[in-house]
Amino acid sequence: MPEIMDYSPLVGEESIYELYSLSEGVQDRVIQNINSTLEGGGVAEILSRIIPLLRQLGVDATWDVLKGDDTFFKITKKFHNTLQGMNECISNDELAHFLEVNRQNAEEMDLYGDIMFIHDPQPIALIDKKDAKGGKKWIWRCHIDLTGPQSDIMDFLRSYMERYDRVVISSPNYARADINVEQVIISPSIDPLSDKNRDLPEEMIDLVLNRLGIDKKRPIVSQISRFDRFKNPCGVIEVYKRVKKYKDIQLVLAGGGATDDPEGPGILEELKDKVECDPDVHIIDLPPYSDIEINALQRASTVILQNSSKEGFGLTVTEALWKARPVIASAVGGIPLQICHEHTGILTHSLGETEAYLKKLLDDPEYAMKLGINGKEHVRNNFLITRHIRDCLILFNSLNDQLSLKAQSSIAK
Repeated sequence: MPEIMDYSPLVGEESIYELYSLSEGVQDRVIQNINSTLEGGGVAEILSRIIPLLRQLGVDATWDVLKGDDTFFKITKKFHNTLQGMNECISNDELAHFLEVNRQNAEEMDLYGDIMFIHDPQPIALIDKKDAKGGKKWIWRCHIDLTGPQSDIMDFLRSYMERYDRVVISSPNYARADINVEQVIISPSIDPLSDKNRDLPEEMIDLVLNRLGIDKKRPIVSQISRFDRFKNPCGVIEVYKRVKKYKDIQLVLAGGGATDDPEGPGILEELKDKVECDPDVHIIDLPPYSDIEINALQRASTVILQNSSKEGFGLTVTEALWKARPVIASAVGGIPLQICHEHTGILTHSLGETEAYLKKLLDDPEYAMKLGINGKEHVRNNFLITRHIRDCLILFNSLNDQLSLKAQSSIAK
């Protein structure tokens, strides 16, 4: 991991000193993070970068992982889908199994944090262990788009959400009037000094492209994200086929899975069948810790797509913008926070629009370069890890003040 001061050339020394100042207020508290996987997906990646930096700042931040069986993760994948608007049937038996796995984890895990930071639906029912006396503060962090959830599952999960002291969401658009708990907006971030985002020498980029059989001399259009139906990779293939009639382009669909997402392998096979052995389509199943490969593919891309139908925030867009690449992305989830249309990138609402703008960017490299430059600066100002840490520290301090007041009140009595 980099040292916290290594970020000062990117964000300024004053921003780093502010983090040290904010951290002083919670150095006597333990911040325990709990999610459902150590690798794969944005949540695990965020935690793997933020927690070491918090510890450098003197904050006792830790990370524990919920245990579950295959049935549990199939159920929680349904939760994810239904919260993002897909219709799924989740039976009473499945809900009972979900709660039983949470109950077992609550009994077996040491819930030692002064501030419990619970991520996404998988461990949400750990709140059953909340001390009625208020000895801890509990945060539920939702990384999912909540604008159009399936009502019955939302009702089920709401009964747990409302027992938390705070609910953290990624975008103002996700705030819900029907949740009776204070909601805090903290957008996710990328680490500009990680292997996935740091500058790479041209020789390393060439090495990755050669190994993957990608021709650097011809335009590369890519979408790099998990193999998930909400990322709509089939739509990307359709756009590629339309534009291929006019432009000699290559398509890269690169991604991987997460241990808590059982649907990825099936979607990967579906994509391979769809492209029918086209030598200019590269479907790449990346293993965990392929950060250098992702970095190289993004930097080599002529245009990067993110054709999602739903998106929690879209850190793959953030990563692409940071590489100063022109990005065309669906106007969903947190993506409009990152892309100001025709200034920091392109927002689209249909495959037809995506096709038209892809042709435009391929025809006008100067315009494409301008979008890339603006996009990188927007990320620098809003979506780097130091801003994310600042937002978290402000939240921790507000909850710590409440814990301190509670303790003082008990002493007075």
